[in-house]
Amino acid sequence: MSNTSLHYRTHIKGGSYSARATVKAPRVHAVPDAAPAHGALSSAPSSSTSECSAASSRRSTVCAGVNRRMVQRLREQQSLASAGSRHVALNAVAAPERALGSMKTVHVDLGDRSYPIYIGAGLLNHGELLRKHIPGKRVLIVTNETIAPLYLDRCRKALLEGGQLQVDDVILPDGEEYKSMDVLGKVWDKALECRMDRGTTFLALGGGVVGDMTGFAAACYQRGVHFVQVPTTVMAQVDSSVGGKTGVNHPLGKNMIGAFYQPRTVLVDTDTLASLPDRELASGLSEVVKYGLIRDAPFFEWLEANMERLLGRDPEAIAYAVERSCVNKAEVVAADERESSEGVRATLNLGHTFGHAIETGTGYGVWLHGEAVAAGTVMAADLSYRLGWIDRSLYDRIVSLLSRARLPILPPPSMTADQFRSLMAVDKKVLAGKLRLILLRGPLGNCVVTGDFDPAKLDETLEHFCSGGAASAGGASSA
Repeated sequence: MSNTSLHYRTHIKGGSYSARATVKAPRVHAVPDAAPAHGALSSAPSSSTSECSAASSRRSTVCAGVNRRMVQRLREQQSLASAGSRHVALNAVAAPERALGSMKTVHVDLGDRSYPIYIGAGLLNHGELLRKHIPGKRVLIVTNETIAPLYLDRCRKALLEGGQLQVDDVILPDGEEYKSMDVLGKVWDKALECRMDRGTTFLALGGGVVGDMTGFAAACYQRGVHFVQVPTTVMAQVDSSVGGKTGVNHPLGKNMIGAFYQPRTVLVDTDTLASLPDRELASGLSEVVKYGLIRDAPFFEWLEANMERLLGRDPEAIAYAVERSCVNKAEVVAADERESSEGVRATLNLGHTFGHAIETGTGYGVWLHGEAVAAGTVMAADLSYRLGWIDRSLYDRIVSLLSRARLPILPPPSMTADQFRSLMAVDKKVLAGKLRLILLRGPLGNCVVTGDFDPAKLDETLEHFCSGGAASAGGASSA
């Protein structure tokens, strides 16, 4: 398999964003900037966005922010397949300002499954944003014991304001350890007890666990009902609520049972982060850092300059980070909705193969997902350095930024190298029995999805982090 290398060289600021496909000749260019989104956010870099395109008469592959080598390779492959093919370009362009003040809108372009992500403060006070995406008369709010006392009544009021909807709810236990088929059955039980039909909308109110389970429940109930996301954690707002990955955990592997099922809309009310514990806030920042590492170098540099503002819950910094993360993910999802063998969407899993092993090995819920991903990202960076694919200065910057985000940079001392090997062998990115990893390669903002690496170097990384060597030597080998 060939490597897929991403390089997000430019970025967006301001306005609302639409990742949409338009038919035009293939070329790489920057779309002009929109008006600044956050006037007071002077430390946010100015920006534009790059695009590339390739398509065949049978299937279009759309990707934004990739480097020219990837563009050229795809064009050559597509031209051989069909000399008369049309080329599709992914644009991230400024859309008109919305009536709701500073609200931003990011559009995820997936044809007839496209949907908007609304981002702003106090959006749960504007029920029309939700109601216009609910085609039927019945809504089932799925939330958990932590979120229900905080936001269930507000969400219910937002839905009932128009007087057209009947709203029921089901409250699940809170925690990754409850992301199981047994607990998921409670959602279906409630829907059946209420005699909900195919016109029903399941609304996820909560973090990533609630969102993943609600989406999977919606995908399966009567073979598919409508689905809406109202994420209330950083992790869910910047990552898990966008892109349609849904599912539950299995004792032998995280997220191994699920479906791709897109929501009709995602409403991100950044005010809900005010109730988020500091540990959960930091956990979500690991996914924010990921976007800078895999495709958006200027964003990584912005994070280096603004991490303390994020930890201090500065509203403008939080809004900017959420918006920028959603733009990055929307572009990747539009390019590769179902994580094809091309590997574009798989790059979003930087650090996740190591991280999922940590979550499974320690028991779901002991480490938060973002904490495990942070340690996994350091391990992936260590392996990338040992392979000679990145320099030591980049590794040190990664460790420094994650440390400043109050995230772990080492796996739990209870994990052994053999345990990592066993758990990583059942990762979803294993293809034809061969482990594929997302690794960093080249300057900041580039990564590869590959199984073509020296396995001895992976063994070195595992032994280093599982023998106590990482704690004394600072992670990456100095050799």
